[in-house]
Amino acid sequence: MRPRRDATIPYGMSQDTPCIAVCMIDPRTSLCFGCGRTLPEIARWHRMETAERRAVMAELPHRMADAGLPRMASDPKPG
Repeated sequence: MRPRRDATIPYGMSQDTPCIAVCMIDPRTSLCFGCGRTLPEIARWHRMETAERRAVMAELPHRMADAGLPRMASDPKPG
């Protein structure tokens, strides 16, 4: 039996999102302090294919670390 689609998510939209509702852009890096995405990524997130969203999400922890921004609250701690 297939799981029911979440009616609160627009049709075709993945439930995957790195947003943790800390939506502030770092002026030095142009990255969101909460998730590490850029404004253009945030703006087109709903139009990205699932594979592209997941690729961006996989890059975010490294992007945040390279920029010297704090770990995302939703990031699991290693170990």
